[in-house]
Amino acid sequence: MKLIKIDQQSWAAGIEKVKSDYRVFGPVKEKNDHEFKLLEQNEMPDVNCQNTRLSPKSIIYPQSQVMFTYSLDESKDDCRIMKEVENVKSPMAIIGVRPCDALAFPIVRRNFDSPEYQDTYWIKAYEATTFVGLACNSACGTCFCTSAGTGPFGEEGLDVLMIADGDDLYAKSITAKGESFIQAAGWTTEAESAVDSKIDELKTAAESSINSSVATDKIKNKTILELYDAPFWEEEAFACINCGTCTYVCPTCWCFDVQDETHGKSGIRMRNWDSCMFPLFTHHASGHNPRNVKYERLRQRFMHKLKYYVDKYDNGIQCVGCGRCIRLCPVNIDIRKICYKMNSFDAESCVCEATSS
Repeated sequence: MKLIKIDQQSWAAGIEKVKSDYRVFGPVKEKNDHEFKLLEQNEMPDVNCQNTRLSPKSIIYPQSQVMFTYSLDESKDDCRIMKEVENVKSPMAIIGVRPCDALAFPIVRRNFDSPEYQDTYWIKAYEATTFVGLACNSACGTCFCTSAGTGPFGEEGLDVLMIADGDDLYAKSITAKGESFIQAAGWTTEAESAVDSKIDELKTAAESSINSSVATDKIKNKTILELYDAPFWEEEAFACINCGTCTYVCPTCWCFDVQDETHGKSGIRMRNWDSCMFPLFTHHASGHNPRNVKYERLRQRFMHKLKYYVDKYDNGIQCVGCGRCIRLCPVNIDIRKICYKMNSFDAESCVCEATSS
């Protein structure tokens, strides 16, 4: 796949050009952080940010999404008929997706596009989107992506990978969608062959900057019940305040709730992000709550990511190592520490190593 060199002038011109064909999203500075947002005319994505506070998952899977509208007006022929809302308005492109966030989309797709169940809202938005990645030249202190199935220059889940080298920017098409995006932007200058070795150096340096890792090799061979009954869950949950920050910032969390809202004789059916950390998440209509205690909710979060997902799909853990939940947890709960405890837990001797890197 050819490598395209993009100078500053053609970069800005290309972004503006593709806005006529795509709804373009990118990282933009918001107060003290960066967030993905729809880029207005003459607004450029900030490719100098290290990482965004929230992943770009909300572009494909909005935090609140209207699925159907309906009327309760008996005088209308369509009374009480659910009408699907079309949520994908045009092709979309997300620029500046970090490789860890890109890997999250194939992980989530296994849930929303499985043989048992297909979520057409998610699938339509995903298939209408071109993912333009941005390699990480230096990692955040809490990143552990190289032990979670990807790396700073990872390509899985991306259509284009961009690499920054000082003032120079390079783009490599990975899929046909990526090639179409590069052509639409008018980027045509091929990089010199010598650039390949420079990019290899950047990749090696970026990977060596990651000083954190997790081990998951033993989790698959443990039974669900031995991990479920492990003695460390209450200790790990002691400080948790069930705020749900970890699940909202996580690029691979997918839980949602569905509710109807009626105003007069008009109504909508919508879905909203939910969190297994919330006390009402599994509250039954009968009044019973199978996860009434907070350690049970914390256990559910980590068992799902590190055990249930592993057993169901046999395709790695449900985590990409972005480190957001570590950085943003108000009480410093660390998935790396819990991962090590789960991986090293010995049910027979009922001991586990609490060390983490």
